[in-house]
Amino acid sequence: MMAYALYRLPHADRYTRVEGVAQDLSVCAQLDDASGFVVAPFEVTASQPIVVIRPDVVEECGLEEGNGTNGTNGTNGTNGSNRSYEAYAIDFANFHAQLLQGTFRKIVLARCADEPVGSSIDPQELFLRACQLYPRMFIALVYTPQSGLWLTATPEILLEGEAGKWRTIALAGTMQLHDDQLNGEGETVTWSTKNIEEQRIVATYIAECLEQFTNDFTEEGPRTVRAANLVHLRSDFTFTLPDEHHLGSLLGQLHPTPAVCGLPKREAFRFIVRNEHTPRRYYSGFMGPLNIPSPFTLHPSPRSTHLYVSLRCMNIETDCYHLYAGGGLLKDSQLELEWAETEAKLQTMRRLISSCRHNVISS
Repeated sequence: MMAYALYRLPHADRYTRVEGVAQDLSVCAQLDDASGFVVAPFEVTASQPIVVIRPDVVEECGLEEGNGTNGTNGTNGTNGSNRSYEAYAIDFANFHAQLLQGTFRKIVLARCADEPVGSSIDPQELFLRACQLYPRMFIALVYTPQSGLWLTATPEILLEGEAGKWRTIALAGTMQLHDDQLNGEGETVTWSTKNIEEQRIVATYIAECLEQFTNDFTEEGPRTVRAANLVHLRSDFTFTLPDEHHLGSLLGQLHPTPAVCGLPKREAFRFIVRNEHTPRRYYSGFMGPLNIPSPFTLHPSPRSTHLYVSLRCMNIETDCYHLYAGGGLLKDSQLELEWAETEAKLQTMRRLISSCRHNVISS
């Protein structure tokens, strides 16, 4: 089964194309010693596997160059109806009740919004435009027969490293920038207690995961970081691994983090899968190159890994864009504020679609 991925690392002026056979995996541990472009769902099932695109072809391209793919691949399936405010409100009441009862310390509620395709836009154009609009983010356009066609512009590293040096981040808390704030990096933002607590929960969880694999790690932060018109709180973890042949096992511990799931993790995961109106599919999973030679070098180089949580993403079908967004709920969360946060996150993809549509009309 042939598949492809285009990806651009944050702030890079070039992107990489990977093309090859797509292999199904059923658990993260099978990624130990694997190599290729990984596309993992939130929940792994027989019809929704972890997919690894074997790196039969790896090419580097300038952002102005084409890549030889027409981007017309897609799926015929659907992921459910549009998530209306009313449906979201029902989910919120259900999820929030569990927090008030003390079942969870935190739980993430996601939704899906559908946008009609209208004027046909080449998915590669969407990818290249996303690279222009969102220089701080990891941008990827991925097609596999198993997953369909997805585009993401995400700020959240799940696992990244090469030559024995590794890092991950705790990213949580969200605020939207307005007016003069858009000229900076969010320096003037004042964080609420809810956002600070949410970020601390994620950071503590990641530290506990890393302790199972290494005693050599450091944490820095939290600090405010910008992603499109939003800012988040971020802590950075750097570490070494005594045994680097168990990256899949580490990924199995990290994913899904409380940033996209909740705590206690196992119970929150089960509740989300059973109770969210629309299945997440590959939203809030992860994707990126795993053990692929570092791009943009003239000489042989160490293999590198850049796996990102699949946020600010959409599934592209023939007649519809399925956009996904979510937010972390705590006891003091409020329906209107949480809805507004998901709307702000959906704007990342909506702005991209609108920009490309404008170019099509102008031309």
